[in-house]
Amino acid sequence: MGPTSANCSPARFIFASSPEAKAKLAACASAANAPKILAAPVTAIIGYDMKFYDKLPELFPHTDARGWFNGSEAIARETAFRNSSLQGGYFIIAARALGWDTGPMSGFDKAKVDAGFWAGTNVETNFICSLGKGTGDGLFPRLPRLAFKDAATIL
Repeated sequence: MGPTSANCSPARFIFASSPEAKAKLAACASAANAPKILAAPVTAIIGYDMKFYDKLPELFPHTDARGWFNGSEAIARETAFRNSSLQGGYFIIAARALGWDTGPMSGFDKAKVDAGFWAGTNVETNFICSLGKGTGDGLFPRLPRLAFKDAATIL
């Protein structure tokens, strides 16, 4: 279980695996991503709970940390988005460690996904990620990565 700041753990997950749920999610996706969602055994919707701080007495019992976040929607949003992104990355690494192929995507209508899957909650969508066993057909060779010197500076 990877860390999040103050153990805030804002990520929330919905696993669209039924034909109905996959079709509903595919209808929110770009033309390029909809077929991927329909073909995958499951696509996870990784969201973030904007009221994550309400769980802090349980998750970070050392002090009442709710006040660090509940007084500013901007700070809460930034914290929720950043840390749910971390948790989504941990999710991808865990799935890959279990032998699953992963397809994270951001080509979708966030407002439609929020309305269709998180309505009535404090959760908003961060990104989606299909899981399955790929065949390798249609895949590009591994794409280039930046050299260390082009992406990092040591001071």
